[in-house]
Amino acid sequence: MIELQDLRLSYNRRRVLDGINFKANFSEKIAVLGESGEGKTTILKLLLCLVRPDSGRIVIDGRDITFLPESELRQSRMKFSIVFQEGALFDSLNVRENVAFCLREFSKHPEEEIERRVRDILRRVGIEEAIDLMPDELSGGMQRRAAIARSLAACEPEMMLYDEPTSGLDPITADNISNLINELSSGTPPERRGLIIVTHDVEAAARVAERFLYLKDGKIVFDGGLDALTRTGDPGLRKFIKELLP
Repeated sequence: MIELQDLRLSYNRRRVLDGINFKANFSEKIAVLGESGEGKTTILKLLLCLVRPDSGRIVIDGRDITFLPESELRQSRMKFSIVFQEGALFDSLNVRENVAFCLREFSKHPEEEIERRVRDILRRVGIEEAIDLMPDELSGGMQRRAAIARSLAACEPEMMLYDEPTSGLDPITADNISNLINELSSGTPPERRGLIIVTHDVEAAARVAERFLYLKDGKIVFDGGLDALTRTGDPGLRKFIKELLP
């Protein structure tokens, strides 16, 4: 269980989050929507304690991790794997080395096992043929797939976190990435791996998520399913999701 309790956070005296309350199971498929600067990506960073709130609590499986020291965060962080916006691959490493990085850093597997795992993960995301390519030799879609592969190699997470995974991609490639995201979170609760996707792309959100949050002025002003989302009477939210409306 994930719980964010009355979280408040300001950057340079500007309030970004203003009393966020949120509960979710790890098997849920959630989209966080909102205009730029509304704190969507900040929520992902808070779940990993990459940033700390000014006040409030972050509780993961009953444990308050809000202000734990870095040395005690590994157990909770291993429940998640994050794919940052633009992929954030290591430019100086090829695809094989990018995906193998965490296996080499955090496991004691021999090189033969690491090679096997890397190829298996790349096969799962559909880019095994790119194993020897450098990031600047990949298309935008392949870079996102490589980034997803690297995040999967770090651990077997209970939940995937995606920060704008389809931004800057053409419609066909964006659709392919959405399909991959769905494949990695297939099945039924409670066994399936859940996801939280932060996105401006409401059509991509509708393809992968079952629950939708909308942030406005630092607060969650909508929390519900797709039917409720498309029936909302909130004029700002209706404008934001206009692509989904009849």
